[in-house]
Amino acid sequence: MSHYSGPLFARPDAEALLAARDAGAGTWTGSLDLGRSIDTAAFEADVWRWRDHSYPYPSGLKDRTIYHWDGDEFAPVARFAGSLIKLVPTEWGAPTFEIDGIKMLPTSKESPLEDARRKVALVEPRGRVVLDTCGGLGYFAACCLEAGVARIQSFEKNANVLWLRTLNPWSPDPGAATSGGRLQLEHADVAQAITQIADASIDALLHDPPRFGIAGELYSQAFYGQLARVLRRGGRMFHYTGSPNKLTSGRDVPREVAKRLEQAGFTAQLALDGVLAVRR
Repeated sequence: MSHYSGPLFARPDAEALLAARDAGAGTWTGSLDLGRSIDTAAFEADVWRWRDHSYPYPSGLKDRTIYHWDGDEFAPVARFAGSLIKLVPTEWGAPTFEIDGIKMLPTSKESPLEDARRKVALVEPRGRVVLDTCGGLGYFAACCLEAGVARIQSFEKNANVLWLRTLNPWSPDPGAATSGGRLQLEHADVAQAITQIADASIDALLHDPPRFGIAGELYSQAFYGQLARVLRRGGRMFHYTGSPNKLTSGRDVPREVAKRLEQAGFTAQLALDGVLAVRR
């Protein structure tokens, strides 16, 4: 699927555009791609023009929602297929996403892209072949491309997440010239797909699974054994775990993960909000 190139905005952006129109301005300058660029929209009586296309003035927009032009109206970037999945704006520009109201990326202290950049730096991707097990919005992949990765193989199980990626201007496009053919994105469950990856063919790993209650198989000893099999000796892996409250959950998930990884053939230590492991 190709990336969307039409206007994309949250309620504050639309309100700024409408305020400029109501003040009698002929144009409004701002971002219509979640902060990726600054452009100018021109006002006419019943429509506004942007990049040689005309659009009706938006109305009835909700908070914490991103809108795109679906050909007929400005519609939320959201889908319901057993669960509600939606792109959610942040103060940092790069959005996060939610599934049934559960935020999938940390955004309270910094951009989700900057958070990904710090984690990617731990595995030193420059010139290496990287496996990105659970691609999500592709921020790990974007940071790997930025850091000079040789090739990154990324899997995403959820088709609706892949759809969000086509609408998110911060998600890397495998077909774009900037990707240079280095990003391979597959719609597949890594728990099965990993069995087809050759032994010791991966230089570094990024593992950002959904929480344990949703995808327990991606925290299993068997899956960690597969990660150890495909990663070359000395290769690094960052495993996101989050920081569940031990008092309420009764579990120390990061330390449980580190212990399983040690049993699978890694040296592991807690790092950031997860575990940094090195293949022995």
